[in-house]
Amino acid sequence: MVEKLKRAIRDVPDFPKKGIVFKDITTLCRDPHCFQTMVDFLGHRYVGRKIDLVIGIEARGFVVGSALAYKIGAGVVLVRKPGKLPWKTRSASYTLEYGEDSLEIHEDAIERGQKVLIADDLLATGGTARAVVDLVEKLGGEVVECAFVIELKDIGGRDRLYPHNVFSLIQF
Repeated sequence: MVEKLKRAIRDVPDFPKKGIVFKDITTLCRDPHCFQTMVDFLGHRYVGRKIDLVIGIEARGFVVGSALAYKIGAGVVLVRKPGKLPWKTRSASYTLEYGEDSLEIHEDAIERGQKVLIADDLLATGGTARAVVDLVEKLGGEVVECAFVIELKDIGGRDRLYPHNVFSLIQF
């Protein structure tokens, strides 16, 4: 079944810049069976683990994180690009395989000691997820795991998240 999910992902060459092959999960998400299978496979891993919150990272991580939070009975928190959240925020900067950016979270999004699952569509360099891990820890949350639909294994993102646990459903 994972192979079917892998085949449902579209490669977009030279996006967002020349030389990058973007792994697009929108083709997987538009297929009801593939989308349900993805959520079920990810959710099965976390059911019963007493996770309080799932963090969805802008933008495809909103889809993955929200569906996963619903599946496991957790709350959902959105981490966004600067200036998009309406309340007081904390921010963290990070580097991508194609540039630099920063993310923000509401400063009251996580209570001290809450168990948090970080969810996104893709793990590449790990810069984005590392920034979110740092935000969660600054707010007093405990990162249970970082979960991804896709992992680009040869780029080293998993190493950047050490010592945190990382799970990816599909590897390229």
